[in-house]
Amino acid sequence: MSVQSILERVLQAVDQEAYLTPVEQVDGRFHEALSTVAAALADPSKHPDECRGLARALHREGRLDAVHLYSALHVIAASPKVKNYAEAARWAAEQESAALSAGGASLEANLASVDRHRGVLAFLQGHYEVALDYFARALERQRTPENVGNLLCALVRLGEIDEAVDLLSHLRRVLPASFVRALDERLHDDPDLRPLTNLERDP
Repeated sequence: MSVQSILERVLQAVDQEAYLTPVEQVDGRFHEALSTVAAALADPSKHPDECRGLARALHREGRLDAVHLYSALHVIAASPKVKNYAEAARWAAEQESAALSAGGASLEANLASVDRHRGVLAFLQGHYEVALDYFARALERQRTPENVGNLLCALVRLGEIDEAVDLLSHLRRVLPASFVRALDERLHDDPDLRPLTNLERDP
């Protein structure tokens, strides 16, 4: 699949619902638990097994559902502490199965999370065009600054700088100001996106 065809899909999806952008958030019931796991994973003193045990304990307590448990386990497996990409892929598959079983109003957001995880795995292994396709799928399902940022990162790694700048300019025109502000924060904070920001600042 060509980069251009993927970008056409993205532009169509964004333009169709430009002013119906959902607020980027995990189901509020799971925010605190996921933040607890993330903090443990970021702690150099914590072994990955402790992080896995914490995630499973939070699931037993009802503070994580199956979808978000498998998401957390994927993140742990894909993290720099572990780098077990085969394990991470298995957890993404489990997350997808759990999302489909749960169904409901969160299905598209949950499947967007699966696509995002698979895109990250492809990105980490240097398969940037595969990553771009997954990130596009995630964005089609859930219009969020995170998903846009991931897609732009893949474009930058592919050397498609002009396409990334054009896409970003288009998004600034059609998306709500709150979305653009959040995207600007990501552009500022993500080293992979610095080349894009510098180009945008040129007169």
